[in-house]
Amino acid sequence: METVIEKPQTETKQRTGKPKWLRVKLPTGKKYRDLRNLVDKYDLHTICTSGSCPNMGECWSEGTATFMILGNICTRSCGFCGVKTGRPEDVEWDEPEKVARSIKLMGVKHAVVTSVDRDDLKDMGSIIWEETVKAIRRMNPNTTLETLIPDFQGNTKNIDRIIKVAPEVVSHNMETVRRLTREVRIQAKYDRSLEVLRYLKAEGINRTKSGIMLGLGEKEEEVIQTLEDLRSVNVDVVTIGQYLQPSKKHLPVQTFITPDQFKKYETIGKELGFRHVESSALVRSSYKAQKHLE
Repeated sequence: METVIEKPQTETKQRTGKPKWLRVKLPTGKKYRDLRNLVDKYDLHTICTSGSCPNMGECWSEGTATFMILGNICTRSCGFCGVKTGRPEDVEWDEPEKVARSIKLMGVKHAVVTSVDRDDLKDMGSIIWEETVKAIRRMNPNTTLETLIPDFQGNTKNIDRIIKVAPEVVSHNMETVRRLTREVRIQAKYDRSLEVLRYLKAEGINRTKSGIMLGLGEKEEEVIQTLEDLRSVNVDVVTIGQYLQPSKKHLPVQTFITPDQFKKYETIGKELGFRHVESSALVRSSYKAQKHLE
């Protein structure tokens, strides 16, 4: 009789499917349907729809939406990100007005603006960033703003353009722990991102924010160290969510973090002194963004 030796199976959540706490209900309700119809009718570009965000219905019902500027092709090739990498198209100088009109049409109370990295540009896109905030202010004077900015390669002249227009919240994501930064973010640097956040606060931004995603192989002590590093540069708000693999070409999920572990990180974050800590599997950078002004 032939003996069959079975190879021990490594626990990979990717094969067995997502755990139950990652399942979400489809967005519903009149407010969501009205906004969805508006977005489709006027071909408005939001990260909420293009990124199939699981929190879209919840955020829209609270008057929050996220917009991406400077095109949809990034000059960096981060291992976690679903945005295309390549040679970006020319800058659309009327984009600030388009974004401002979209916000007005949607009746957005709190807008989050983000962008791809534009290392191909001398100003790295900072001029369009500045003009976008100005256009939103002119057309939507009662709308509050969060800008989720790239690192601008640490160039303070470009960061100063963001500081000058003074969004209510300025965010820059660490994305992962120090040890995994080179693999996950490739062209980014852990200490450079910390310095950007330090500089923003030192130069007068009232509320700074950052985010990390878990499940890429980080250890608990590394997550805690990252939280401590963020507090050391006086970051006010932190978001902690589960990494989900955009495609087979991207970095695989190593682990699915349990709700109890997310709760533990939330408690640790609050003990460290963050004003707000959003920590759960479905949290994304702009999740409950409007509450981060409170």
